[in-house]
Amino acid sequence: MSDTTEPAITLSAVGLSRSYGGKLAVDGVSLELRRGEIIGLLGPNGAGKTTTMRMITGTLAPSNGSVSICGIDLIDEPTAAKAKLGYLPEISPLYKDLRVDEYLRLAGRLHNVRRSAIAAAVERAKRRSGLSDKGRTLIGSLSKGYQQRVGIAQAIIHDPDVIVLDEPTVGLDPNQIREIRSLIRELGNDHSVILSTHILPEVEAVCDRVQILHNGKVVFADAISGLRQFRGGHSVQISLRWPPSIGEIETLVNPADVDKISDGVFRITPEKAEYDPTDALVRASVEHDWGLFQLAPAQASVEEVFVQLTQRDVADADADLPDALPGSEASTEETA
Repeated sequence: MSDTTEPAITLSAVGLSRSYGGKLAVDGVSLELRRGEIIGLLGPNGAGKTTTMRMITGTLAPSNGSVSICGIDLIDEPTAAKAKLGYLPEISPLYKDLRVDEYLRLAGRLHNVRRSAIAAAVERAKRRSGLSDKGRTLIGSLSKGYQQRVGIAQAIIHDPDVIVLDEPTVGLDPNQIREIRSLIRELGNDHSVILSTHILPEVEAVCDRVQILHNGKVVFADAISGLRQFRGGHSVQISLRWPPSIGEIETLVNPADVDKISDGVFRITPEKAEYDPTDALVRASVEHDWGLFQLAPAQASVEEVFVQLTQRDVADADADLPDALPGSEASTEETA
């Protein structure tokens, strides 16, 4: 993985579309992944994430578009391209009546690992997945969290350049989720990772970039910081010991949206982005003894932006997205 002659872009998907029964499930999705990067593919259920994952991994042919892995076209040279790819689908492909070592040896053979190198590959995959002491354990007797580790181990057994993980923490308890997220971050040091999920904290915890799908289209593509700034760029958050009513604040900063976050804490978003209400809020707090103790720029949470982007019509998406947003493919054309 350290060879400087290897391409910086490990996966490139351009204009992927897929129709089912005349209806578009995925419409013109493009995605680019760089070496050592973790990208989160985010979207509500039915957004087209799994269909996109299946096209990227070569288990489903796109109706239109192309995919290349490390410069190898997935359609023209599927065997060579898939050799660079590791995949954990939403339902792990486990044989629960096999022991961990038996299953990983089988996975190594299926991934064309040389017979002489399989033992070392199994030990390496177990070590990286936290399974070093589970080799002789029946997979069916492992907890759900450890079964997910086995699924990840089979995806990395052949040391692929790109690892695709589809909903890897679904059904896990909080401790298991933290462990799997830590493992994904470690994998991101040496591999490129695509993480498909609808769990927002997961994206914040492990990803470098995020791409949001809605109705089969990309409605946002940027770094996590850019996602937070999308809605909260000109908002302020004010904390008051003796707060007035929301109506009083709205009268002071008019027109503006005033949201109560908690007791005495408000987010204020002027309708005019160029207007800064800071001075007016400080003066009013002193004059009316509101007990101001905090005033700072407010950033929308990832969850707020996600809801905003996915609960509106796709027809409105390109009107609100920044003009220079990299990778965005918002469209005014609605999909079924």
